[in-house]
Amino acid sequence: MAVTAVVGAQWGDEGKGRVIDYLAQQANMVIRFQGGDNAGHTVVNDFGIFRLHLIPSGIFNSETQNIIGTGTVVNPDSLLREMAEVEKAGIRLDNLWLSERANIVMPYHVQLDGLQESARGGSAIGTTKRGIGPAYADKAARWGVRLGDLRHPEWLRERLEQVVPRKSVQLERYGEPPLRVDDVYAQCMDWRARLGHRIIDAVPMTREAVEAGRQVLLEGQLGVMRDLDWGIYPYVTSSNPTAAYSGAGAGIPAAYITRIVGVVKAYSTCVGAGPFPVELLDETGNKLREVGDEYGATTGRPRRVGWFDGVAIDYAAWLNGFTDLAITKMDVLDKMPELKICIGYRLGNEVLTRMPDTAELEMATPVYETWPGWMQPTTGCRSWDELPAAAQRYLLRIQELAGVRISWVSVGPERDEMFEVE
Repeated sequence: MAVTAVVGAQWGDEGKGRVIDYLAQQANMVIRFQGGDNAGHTVVNDFGIFRLHLIPSGIFNSETQNIIGTGTVVNPDSLLREMAEVEKAGIRLDNLWLSERANIVMPYHVQLDGLQESARGGSAIGTTKRGIGPAYADKAARWGVRLGDLRHPEWLRERLEQVVPRKSVQLERYGEPPLRVDDVYAQCMDWRARLGHRIIDAVPMTREAVEAGRQVLLEGQLGVMRDLDWGIYPYVTSSNPTAAYSGAGAGIPAAYITRIVGVVKAYSTCVGAGPFPVELLDETGNKLREVGDEYGATTGRPRRVGWFDGVAIDYAAWLNGFTDLAITKMDVLDKMPELKICIGYRLGNEVLTRMPDTAELEMATPVYETWPGWMQPTTGCRSWDELPAAAQRYLLRIQELAGVRISWVSVGPERDEMFEVE
């Protein structure tokens, strides 16, 4: 495995957490490399059911080092709540560290996110209002506060005296009261007291693991169609979930990443606004949503549901350089008598097999091919040969469209309901 990046191949919510949890049983280190607490990874194992938003999904292996990396933005309050939930289940957290270079999602980021999204009205982009966009915007504009700043109170105070008045001006434009530097500083000192011992320079730890040939997993959030540059802009997240960013966000040279696993559902789902050509707004869509329990792990919002998108997987495979695919939620299709796979987008008189930009994608309609369902349970399958023949043919078509080998198939949420394809 050496260094393996695990990333989303669709619109997010593909099941990356359960894949990381599975692979982490043999991993020495898991690094979350981008994003914030705006999306959750659902993990089901012997400890229970967990919806992780910041803690790496390797936390359930006590022998695995877990790092929230530099490319993330961290809301300390959210992290502390998540840590309490995990500890309550009897899971140790002495193997969790935070990169000192990761930016903080400050309370004013959350406040501004909600105000800005509301001000968009009918043009809202579907943000979770967790402050992720404003935090990344401040990072790019060099007004961000980083976790390492908490360890240097005098430096932090100087930073806040520069930043807080600017944020107060922005809040006042929405009719909100100004902030007080003393209040923000006091909040930061509370975070320092509770998290300061976990904040480290992550480079020596990660470098030692990589140079020693240990097994390292890089965990992404969301998926390629929500990538800031390559997704359905502006309906995207504020970071880069693609594999090319995994090394930068984790602090590992790209040359050391030898395996890139694309996680993809056996159908398509999406949370948030923007074009989603394969969306099903009928009873079939409702059935997939209910059987698949397709509700956002962070917001609880019903996910938009559709057939498998072969154009999107081809696009994702190229941009990420996938070496392997992990297919999740295969069992959700067990009672579907007929399945469809999108193999192109109709745009006027043309059928596209490439991913168009957002304005064109809004006008595109899917071109489908139809496949027979298998109408029998796959949940008991623990190998490729045990899958029904129709399920095998369906998966082989996905593999063909992606041009990437399927290496794992998940037929249920439990850890032992995922198997490797020999």
